[in-house]
Amino acid sequence: MPHIIPPEAKSAAPPAVVWFRNDLRLTDNPALRAAAASRRRLVPIFILDDAAGGKWGPGGASRWWLHHSLTALGDDLAARGAPLVLRRGCAADVLAALIGETGASAVFWNRRYEPHASARDAAIEARLVSRGVTVETFDAALLHEPGTIADRSGAPHRVFTQFWRACRTVAEPPRPHPAPLRLTGLATAPGGERLADWRLLPTAPDWAGGLRRIWRPGEAGAMARLDAFLSSAITGYDRTRDRPGRDATSRLSPHLHWGEIGPRQIWHAVRASAGDGGGAERFLTELGWREFSHHLLHHAPDMPEQPLRREFARFPWRRADAHLRAWRRGHTGYPIVDAGMRELWTTGWMHNRARMIAASFLVKDLLVPWQDGAAWFWDTLVDADLANNSANWQWIAGCGADAAPYFRIFNPVLQGEKFDPDGDYVRRFVPELARLPAAWIHKPWQAPGSVLDAADVRLGQTYPRPIVDHGAARVRALAAFAAIKRYAS
Repeated sequence: MPHIIPPEAKSAAPPAVVWFRNDLRLTDNPALRAAAASRRRLVPIFILDDAAGGKWGPGGASRWWLHHSLTALGDDLAARGAPLVLRRGCAADVLAALIGETGASAVFWNRRYEPHASARDAAIEARLVSRGVTVETFDAALLHEPGTIADRSGAPHRVFTQFWRACRTVAEPPRPHPAPLRLTGLATAPGGERLADWRLLPTAPDWAGGLRRIWRPGEAGAMARLDAFLSSAITGYDRTRDRPGRDATSRLSPHLHWGEIGPRQIWHAVRASAGDGGGAERFLTELGWREFSHHLLHHAPDMPEQPLRREFARFPWRRADAHLRAWRRGHTGYPIVDAGMRELWTTGWMHNRARMIAASFLVKDLLVPWQDGAAWFWDTLVDADLANNSANWQWIAGCGADAAPYFRIFNPVLQGEKFDPDGDYVRRFVPELARLPAAWIHKPWQAPGSVLDAADVRLGQTYPRPIVDHGAARVRALAAFAAIKRYAS
């Protein structure tokens, strides 16, 4: 049954603050549910704490998403009787001021696990408790909290298959709770700030047109995305997930990052819809990789900056600014790489197979440090997540936990021909090559002149020639890897 706290049931107890962060939903929100069950008047708040994350504050695409997600959350909370308060500043100071204004005696929030967030939260909790304020925190972001999955010696897992096997041996995640239909707010809500004044949306220039066309931030958008995936793509997910030219993935990652939907909701929806078929199992394994990444970050808080395999600190990376700029713009001369980078810039998202190809090209063909690629993704991805972003870049660079062997260097031509055989993905995002036959679309520099002329492709003018020769770049990358192996021996 829906969780309802009728207005007449409220007590004279002081109000409670519900602090929203990366949990911008009403369904299966443990902190909100517990606060409502306390029968207190509620003060929901979101705090934009610009300094909290340091360099890992929200990037441009994430700020666009946050604006629209907060709009949706605010509407949902207001419709249920407890308007969302928006304030900007140091979270500890904002909460202290709000408690002073409202007389609140309790604060409820869902835990975050990024190193800066967990340290900040611990300090805030200690400060509030010392002043007699009750603090209750909950797990809403993961299937299993960091520290709860370990090997026989009690150490954290560093191999994904072992980690996921351990996860699957424990009890299934609890079933999600429904959203409260009504909430009891204050008779007069405390003052807040206007979302528009936070200037989260780009204006000069407004580069978010592609994002607006593709995405619907908010809890309702997340549920619509999940329903569409379960009805159209889940059964064949294991066979089609690597084809960037097809709409065969869930695209739930930004909704998950901002907590517009929780992993328990996804888990049980997949189980109910697709059972234990190959597509469902493959998709749940991807949810497991997200878990693994967050557990890694919890145990290795320097993972966004430092390689987990410490010998890679000696890797002879190159500072090739021109190559990095070409990669960012999607002008490398390798169509599958360029299609991925242009999809990222246009939509704020990139297909996972394209991410692997583009990342491999940057760190292995160009020898540009993986941290530079991670920083670009952080600013341009609507699903930029510190744990996932760091773990995935370290995986492709060969320096992370359970990483791909460094000598596994993706050939961008062969990858394109295998996973985009008809060139649909390239044609969509690299339109200057759209008229090339499939036989040449992934290697236009090898196409006969007559074919290029017929397709109106002029290499070096309408489309760049390859900025490096992949064969030579591969030899150079392997030599660099051999050098750090000598250091390690």
